[in-house]
Amino acid sequence: MLLRHGETEWSKSGQHTGVTDLPLTENGERVARNLAPLLKEYDFRLVLSSPLQRARRTAELAGLTPEITEDLREWDYGGYEGLTTPQIREQLGDETWTVFKDGVVPGETPGETVEEVAARASRVLARVRPLLAEGDVALVGHGHNLRVLTTVYLQQEPRMGAQILLDAGSLSVLRPEHAVPSIALWNRVP
Repeated sequence: MLLRHGETEWSKSGQHTGVTDLPLTENGERVARNLAPLLKEYDFRLVLSSPLQRARRTAELAGLTPEITEDLREWDYGGYEGLTTPQIREQLGDETWTVFKDGVVPGETPGETVEEVAARASRVLARVRPLLAEGDVALVGHGHNLRVLTTVYLQQEPRMGAQILLDAGSLSVLRPEHAVPSIALWNRVP
């Protein structure tokens, strides 16, 4: 199961929020609390969360006690941290720029490539796969990171994550169907 953190001021405004550690908005906290009833039917063997407060707080408000892993931290956007896609496109003079296709530039942090985000996602999946035979696993993280993780799970090119939308405060379920990695539920918001 994937849980994207609840709304923050930057997710609300469309700003790329990688390493900036923002709190949830009041609405983000409300939506996170409303996830709790949806989780009652699951038998969690493990709950992993990004170390950033927006993900940890979402897990807590949803009634989960997460173990923290750096591998679920959001994409490091480097020099694009805090900017919206239209701002980046205007700055570059490129109306088709996306983080998945074109990547980021260094800034206060070096930034990451889509391949580096996919490598972190692969480590998370390698850790949780053995537990799935025993029960459910919840991964609490961020929009772009979880979209890349989904592509890795589906055995697809990580750049395909650009085509998978994931709203703040949403619940998604990945599971095999006849041994084929599949999406069972996507982007459900309470």
